Amino acid sequence: MELLTAELRFPTKGFTHIIDITPKLEEQISRSGFLEGNILAFCVGSTAGITTVEFEPGLVNKDLPGLFDRLAPYGDNYAHHNTWGDDNGASHVRASLLGSSLTIPFIDGRMTLGTWQQIIYIDFDTRPRDRRIVLQITGLPAH
Repeated sequence: MELLTAELRFPTKGFTHIIDITPKLEEQISRSGFLEGNILAFCVGSTAGITTVEFEPGLVNKDLPGLFDRLAPYGDNYAHHNTWGDDNGASHVRASLLGSSLTIPFIDGRMTLGTWQQIIYIDFDTRPRDRRIVLQITGLPAH
C-alpha cells in the first residue's frame, strides 16, 4: 500500500453553499495511478462539512438548507458569539452535525458510489471564504 496526499482549494459563498466535489476526487484518484484503495477527504476549518447526497436541485437548494435552518438557524443567539464577538455560531453547530471528513473506497480506479450518489462540500460560514480540503489516497499502484 502507498499513500499520497493532495489538496483542493476553492472559493465559497457561505450560508450553506453546497458544492459537488465528486469530479475533483475522481481526478485525484486518476492522477494517483492507484487501481484499488480509499480516498479520505478532510475539511480544513470548523465551519464546513462533507457528506454524500443525490446532487439534485430540490435537495441541494431547498431540502438540506431547510433542514439546517430548522436545526441551527442563522441569527439565533449562540454562546459562541459572546466568546469570540462574531456571528457564526450556527456555522459551527451545523458543521459539527455534518462532520468534517469522509472516506470512500475505490475499485478499478473508480469510487464505489451509488448511481445517484455524489460527494458534497457544504460551507456554513456567514461570509465567503477561500477553502481547502486535504485528501489522502491510500492504494495499490497499477503494475
